[in-house]
Amino acid sequence: MKRLILMILATVFSVVAHGQNERKHIRSGNKLFMDAVKDTTKIDTVKFSNAETEYRKALNKKPDNVQWNFNLANAIYKQQRFDEAAGKFTDLAEKMETQEEKARALHNLGNSQLMNQKIDESIESYKKALRKNPNDLDTKYNLAYAQLLKKQQEQQQQNQDQNQDQQNKNNQDQQEQDQQNQQQQARQNKISKENAEQLLQVLQNDERQIQEKVKKMQAAQAKRARTEKEW
Repeated sequence: MKRLILMILATVFSVVAHGQNERKHIRSGNKLFMDAVKDTTKIDTVKFSNAETEYRKALNKKPDNVQWNFNLANAIYKQQRFDEAAGKFTDLAEKMETQEEKARALHNLGNSQLMNQKIDESIESYKKALRKNPNDLDTKYNLAYAQLLKKQQEQQQQNQDQNQDQQNKNNQDQQEQDQQNQQQQARQNKISKENAEQLLQVLQNDERQIQEKVKKMQAAQAKRARTEKEW
């Protein structure tokens, strides 16, 4: 899969002057996140996980900060927890103030859906993002990529349907051939049975003829025996 472009708010890593603890956790989370992003050879899930922990510590103090929640959603996405990330980006798309920020949340929502094999949903999210920010080239790129995947998926499904139709036809042809073979075998069995009955009839006729001949011979012998006695 081509590398999807993950949106990051321009102000997402700026530190707003809140409490000292919040600033410390946000700075630590940002550093961990950016260090992990710099390594393009692998996904450093440990650093992303640690960044998530830091963001959550800051959000414990200020849970409604949308920029920190955006950071958190990105860290979750980078750990490939796409369902959870999608839920957060959906919520952020409603809460972000500017159209550009809403577009970025929708862009990342599309990424989360696409990585979770929800192609139709991702296409719709990218389109919504472009309605908020029509000139965003990154979203246009990801939308085109999602549409290409959908086209490939449809072609693959079409090929599978054609293969299934051919398999069904082959099965029907085989069934017809089996029926023909069964009918032929039945005819052969019928002929064999008729032949056996005819042979049995012939044997029975021969046996009767033999018995009649034997009786005639016995009668002739008996007659000669009586004649000899008269002598």
